[in-house]
Amino acid sequence: MDRTGHRAERRARWQRRAEQASDAFGLVLLLVLVTYVLASLLENHGWEAVLISASTGATSVVALVSSHSRRGFIRAALWLSALTVLLSAVAAASDVRFFFDVASCVQISLLAVSMGAVLRRVVSTAEVNSRTILGALSVYTVLGMLFTFLYGLVDRLQSDPFFEGVADPAGSDFLFFSYTTLTTTGYGNLVPASQPGQMVSGLEMLIGQIFLVTLVAGLVSLWRPGQRRRNREERAAGSGEAG
Repeated sequence: MDRTGHRAERRARWQRRAEQASDAFGLVLLLVLVTYVLASLLENHGWEAVLISASTGATSVVALVSSHSRRGFIRAALWLSALTVLLSAVAAASDVRFFFDVASCVQISLLAVSMGAVLRRVVSTAEVNSRTILGALSVYTVLGMLFTFLYGLVDRLQSDPFFEGVADPAGSDFLFFSYTTLTTTGYGNLVPASQPGQMVSGLEMLIGQIFLVTLVAGLVSLWRPGQRRRNREERAAGSGEAG
């Protein structure tokens, strides 16, 4: 078989795999929740950070595949995800913070890009179904993780403590604060002490509410459970009558 035939075979194999993983937003949401649990229970440094990096990378790659992203883009995401795991392992072995910081930046960038692809797929779909809603919920859940990164970044850049009365907050504190802010629960046990933390948290509240009220609520209102099955039954009945 010549080189052109090999390329055509690889292209066909890739298309079959993409169709099998088409709109697998339930799996994306599951991986997002797994990443959330790991980030809540584990410290984001040392060898525990390697596990979080692997989970985050898997979430990003599966999200891109489910969103029908280009093959080259998915390959790049695979290599970058592997790089973040490697950098996290190097940081854990050498105790050099720089490698972990680079891995974190790449992870967050991949996660943001992959969720952007999911959102594009969700808003451009011709038919609203359960997978579409799961995709929207995946994006909403990841928003909390992205803002967690922003809070951690603000805490590193500013000289004053980020939270009032908390001198050395853990990563799980930022994660908990982010999701209570995103959902506007507001327990009040963690409060930003100054700007720009207050500004960023206010922005998260707005985005969280707008996302739920406009996109998620709109999709749910258009969702017709069982519509695809009813359409198949109607077409089968029409074919029977025509016969």
